[in-house]
Amino acid sequence: MRAVRKPAVAGVFYPADPESLHEEVRAFLSAVPQGGEIPKAIIVPHAGYVYSAPVAAAAYARLAPARGRVKRVVLLGPSHRVAFHGLSVPSCESYETPFGRIELDHATIAALSALAQVVCLDAAHAHEHSLEVHLPFLQEVLGDFSLVPLVVGDASAEEVAEVLERVWEDPGTLVVVSTDLSHYHDYETAQRLDRTTCAAIEALRFEDLGRDAACGSVPLGGLLCLARRHGLCVTTVDLRNSGDTAGDRERVVGYGAWLVG
Repeated sequence: MRAVRKPAVAGVFYPADPESLHEEVRAFLSAVPQGGEIPKAIIVPHAGYVYSAPVAAAAYARLAPARGRVKRVVLLGPSHRVAFHGLSVPSCESYETPFGRIELDHATIAALSALAQVVCLDAAHAHEHSLEVHLPFLQEVLGDFSLVPLVVGDASAEEVAEVLERVWEDPGTLVVVSTDLSHYHDYETAQRLDRTTCAAIEALRFEDLGRDAACGSVPLGGLLCLARRHGLCVTTVDLRNSGDTAGDRERVVGYGAWLVG
């Protein structure tokens, strides 16, 4: 990979023009409640902004008090294009968005790479949207921060939790897990399935999350495993689907936003 990982889905999933992107992100954030206690982690969806950003904003708006306090973001999302075992880091120096470059935390990436389940796999990062779509929201809300991007392949919840444990105690670190919920059911079926998934997330029952429940079930499972180990709680701040935000209700995708703390 080059020194800079360029945007792969700008102009498709979200605006490529910085001014338009800024206006859109601010509009999503202003439409939901702001502030509150800073969570240790958030769980947010990763579709095109017209579909999932109204839901994701419900979690991101709660990070307003974290500006200047969160210095590092560990961002995990599922691999949609490349099959592999474990969690992958890139070899690049930074990620770029229309808002500018985000430097990677190379010391943390090197430390995590000592774990057997962490591999360097640029192909997993090159075109992956599950991480990229969150970066403009994080830049808008947090300002400056360093990034640890982890695309997650086939791994156990315990393997993901072991990686997160290495960064968990740092008060300046925010963990972000990217996942959508059910895919391409009718509206009523999706609501029923996603309510069941939401209940499992709130109960920290990562064992009950199958891949059909959430495309990011692997990184999500690792976060819930660790949250349960540390005695944390999960709070739901939004649960909807694309039939609520954009598009018809014949084939919808489910989205949820949660705070972990």
